[in-house]
Amino acid sequence: MATDQRGNSLVSALLEKEFYIIIQARMTSSRLPNKVLLPLGEKTVLEVMIDRLGAFKDKIIIATTNDGTQKPIVDLCEKLAIRYVEGDTDNVLSRYYLAAQSVNAQPSTVIVRCTSDCPLIDISESARVINYFFQVFGDYDYVSAGPHCGFPNGFDTEVFTFQALETAYQHATEDFEKEHMTQYICRHMRVAEYSNKDDYSHWRLTLDESADYELISTIYTLFNHRTDFNFDELKQMLSLHPDIIKINEHIEQIQVG
Repeated sequence: MATDQRGNSLVSALLEKEFYIIIQARMTSSRLPNKVLLPLGEKTVLEVMIDRLGAFKDKIIIATTNDGTQKPIVDLCEKLAIRYVEGDTDNVLSRYYLAAQSVNAQPSTVIVRCTSDCPLIDISESARVINYFFQVFGDYDYVSAGPHCGFPNGFDTEVFTFQALETAYQHATEDFEKEHMTQYICRHMRVAEYSNKDDYSHWRLTLDESADYELISTIYTLFNHRTDFNFDELKQMLSLHPDIIKINEHIEQIQVG
């Protein structure tokens, strides 16, 4: 994937560090069923997202469901030689714990949470968040990048230790905490501040509804279905086509926490 020079260096340096990217993916989204396998050119949304995190492919684990609907996701993982686990549909926290256990995670193992509705995620920006967590490791349990700190909705990257994940798994009791699996960590553990220098939080680049799919499909069409464009290229393209970002501006984001 095309990265800026600093981002490329960070990606390369991080390949030597121990962390795993766990991506939750299911077929049963109520607002946009089967969204992870919708086409973007000749690839699916999930495949495109894996492409965009390509340098970290060997660190990716897909945490899918065990409700009988997950076979297309499992088939894709096997086709791409991506690790996967199958777990409880509603208890996402338990799926992450299962995924981390599948690679024999230790208390200090770093876990990165991404969601499969982010096919515009940028590996350089994610690498910066991961690298920052390694810098503050020991002083904090969790850091994240998302709209709350100036990134577009759809670039979300959360980073925490397996020890924090295990504590949440052992102590979270509310269904809300099990579905939104980092909420226990955010409420009870040490959270580091992180922010982007510019504010793009008004950009909705996530995939939850049909208008989101229209917007993301339009972007990929303008890039001739390349999956290697970076955030700077995306910003430039959207500055030339400002009407694109209006396609889904009527959608009200569900607030968590």
